[in-house]
Amino acid sequence: MKNYIMVIIIGVLFTSLTGTALAENVETNMETYDAEAFRQALEQEGFTVQEGELGYFDLIGLLEKGILPSAYGNNPTTKYVAYFVPAATGQGVDERISKLTSTLGMSGNTTPFWNLGPDEAVVFVGRTPPECRYFSYDHYIMHRTIGNERRWLFSNIADTVNDLVIKTEGTPNGSSGNPFNQTTVIIITADRGIDQRIRAAAQSAGYSDDIINTQVLPSAILKMGLENDSDTFAAFVRPALFNDTQAGDDYINNTPATVFRITPNNTTELDPYDYPELRVRGTGQTEFELMDDLEELRVAILNKYNESSATELPTSQAVPVGSDAIQRGINGVGPNNDACYLWTANQTISSPTPPFVNTSLYYPFLREPAITLGNDSNEFIIVYGVNHVATGKATYSNFAIYGADVWNGVRAITDADFNGSAEEYLPDNPNAKYLYVYKLARNCSEDDQYCYEVPSGVGVHGIEPDQPLFVAWRAYMENTTKTGPAYSEIVYDRAIKFDPKS
Repeated sequence: MKNYIMVIIIGVLFTSLTGTALAENVETNMETYDAEAFRQALEQEGFTVQEGELGYFDLIGLLEKGILPSAYGNNPTTKYVAYFVPAATGQGVDERISKLTSTLGMSGNTTPFWNLGPDEAVVFVGRTPPECRYFSYDHYIMHRTIGNERRWLFSNIADTVNDLVIKTEGTPNGSSGNPFNQTTVIIITADRGIDQRIRAAAQSAGYSDDIINTQVLPSAILKMGLENDSDTFAAFVRPALFNDTQAGDDYINNTPATVFRITPNNTTELDPYDYPELRVRGTGQTEFELMDDLEELRVAILNKYNESSATELPTSQAVPVGSDAIQRGINGVGPNNDACYLWTANQTISSPTPPFVNTSLYYPFLREPAITLGNDSNEFIIVYGVNHVATGKATYSNFAIYGADVWNGVRAITDADFNGSAEEYLPDNPNAKYLYVYKLARNCSEDDQYCYEVPSGVGVHGIEPDQPLFVAWRAYMENTTKTGPAYSEIVYDRAIKFDPKS
């Protein structure tokens, strides 16, 4: 088994390639792509190339088919595209992983969870998503051996490459411009020397250094290698709320990309990166001046539904930041530095978990007491709070309803859905435009403009009347900081469960 493997994800669908005739081909045929120039440059640099692929990582579909025991709190607003990487030379793919990849329509010799040696890299080369409210490329640690236990961490490692910072042909060297549907190069590596060699190969193949991004795998907190006790990693493209739904579906289902695993033919002297400098959350400006307005809204909600019994649900931070989960060896459930996460529970996730964990075994506080949603017309949930997009604290925000046993996100209600919804409760309050109210029920009346009918009887695509549930909120990316809003600067969203009075 070779000890030094480089993984390179290459997605190529060019509109232009400086100084080459390839641009004309792609401009006339958007299905055309050609990775040969990059492949040849890498081989000349001393690497062996294996091809993999990119594909839709359908958490709900995998749960529905019994491949995964949980949907891991999927964001219904987002369809994740995963990097499926060929196994290292001399290594096979675990049978469970092979079943997962084949279920998703991927090749049996690729895996979404891969090991990397200290001189390896993952590189994405190709098109960014079409126009949408947000996209990012993120890399994760998935498994770690702690003692004799192989734990599932699912924790992000550092910052994303998102649409506000990415270097592309439309945003050269990270300048302002159009980041959507643009050619870009994204290198994931632990080693500075490998990064430089990949950049040199890319430039010799015709790519400008102004469109090359680097995401660091910091060896100081990771165990690089191909051994059984080495960390495993994953990388995802995370687009949300496409302007053109069909264009978005086309990108998800046929991502203009190809995947290569590149093995260096010779051992190299290591020059590991330090932990990268992170973008800092927070501007010093908070939403707290809206607290009195939010209390006025709360009272108006309780008064409107005073014929029902009200239970105000707790709100807390849902998931830890990735570095916290990595240090403590706990399941982070896929956090992202570009977001704040809240949920209707009374603590943040903190349980150690082995691979492919059944989340219901580890988080019983979500069901103590159990919150369910029956079929009675007087039983419903009101979700309300500050519209973080309206205040400028987020690029987009949503809340979703989940089954608490398998964490299946059924539907996300976004700021576009609830914008302006608080004004009927506070008609004389000019700050009502910064607030929202939304109803979750089994049956919405004609008068309920801002209401979602929660389905049942459709398996993991719904929530049964006796199934415990929770509500979770996401607030993505503050424009000023180009990262997630600070928890200390937002007003937490809220929910009230209404039941028939006995």
